[in-house]
Amino acid sequence: MTMKNVLSWILVLFLVVSLLNNCLSNKVQKEVNQRNAFMNTLRKLYSSGDSSKWPKPILDPESASSFVEIGHLPNVQFPDDNPYSEEKELLGKTLFFDPRLSKSNQIACASCHDPELGWSDNRTFSFGHDRQLGIRNAMSILNVAHAKSLFWDGRAESLEQQSQMPIQDEREMSEHIDIAAGKISKIKGYEILFEKAFGDKTATKDRISKAIATFERMIKSRSSKFDQFIDGKSEVYTNDELMGLHLFRTKAQCMNCHNSGYFSNSGFENVGTSLLGEKGEDLGRYLVTKKPEDAGKFRVPGLREISRTFPYFHNGSMKTLTEVIDFYSKGNPEYSQKRSTVHEGITLKSEKSGMVRMLELSDEEIAQLEAFLKTLTSKTENVSMPELPR
Repeated sequence: MTMKNVLSWILVLFLVVSLLNNCLSNKVQKEVNQRNAFMNTLRKLYSSGDSSKWPKPILDPESASSFVEIGHLPNVQFPDDNPYSEEKELLGKTLFFDPRLSKSNQIACASCHDPELGWSDNRTFSFGHDRQLGIRNAMSILNVAHAKSLFWDGRAESLEQQSQMPIQDEREMSEHIDIAAGKISKIKGYEILFEKAFGDKTATKDRISKAIATFERMIKSRSSKFDQFIDGKSEVYTNDELMGLHLFRTKAQCMNCHNSGYFSNSGFENVGTSLLGEKGEDLGRYLVTKKPEDAGKFRVPGLREISRTFPYFHNGSMKTLTEVIDFYSKGNPEYSQKRSTVHEGITLKSEKSGMVRMLELSDEEIAQLEAFLKTLTSKTENVSMPELPR
């Protein structure tokens, strides 16, 4: 081959490579432009202040009837038989932090629901009376006014009912509510608090419950980055946070269970964590309803402040949001040998919700979902400790 031919082929090869590079660059640039346009559209829609303009969520048929769009927390509603007053809230706060409601005089409601720890205690299981471990993770009581039932199994229908249960639970505060009320009634300093809250000095278990419930209803989130973003501050979200929000409502299908301003449908779902027939078995909602179909179901928690209220699930089995999102991405492949048990002569089976299935989220998408979930956390409010009456 002559030198002239070699040079010709080199020139042709150079031109071909240049052309391919130019095509590739144009393709990449086109994709970048398309992605930027898509993100700009999402940012405009989600921060418009009008959720009716948002992209349509992806919902399963079984959740569509109860679906409520995510958004701001609604105003707190107080029951007719326990209206709000500042005096009652102060009494409830004082009782909430008072360990004298417990048998040992050492454990208060705040022992497991610490305001500095997201109104939980960040333990897998809490320590109670005589250092006994609880059997479930202590749920945060942030925004608990919006829960329609209380505890992981929903055994309490109101905060007034719920507030008595830890006091009497042998593993927790281990005190009879009547004895607890009797102890409080003998503390002189409480008389003025009860009189201001209820009109006279009498301390009863009913009044103790109502006061604590009033205080707990006022434990709520401040405005979060999410709230600011959907109100029009479009610049506060990064692209990852924005994409996480979009994934939350679409591909990841979190909206099936975690909807409304509370980020929970207040229902009960089986996500395959009950470990039936194994160590750590928990029958969940079944223990309350005695309905076989409720075996392994637990209350859907709200997601506001979720980055502060670890560990997660009823058994505190996961420590990070990344673990939780990955768990759902893989659809929790529940082991067959952990799906059946015999309880009091009745065979129970865990029937995992059909909404828990393989999502195949990428590592990038998992990180984006986590970024979004962290925007549901608001600035921590400093809570002053009340002076306990003597």
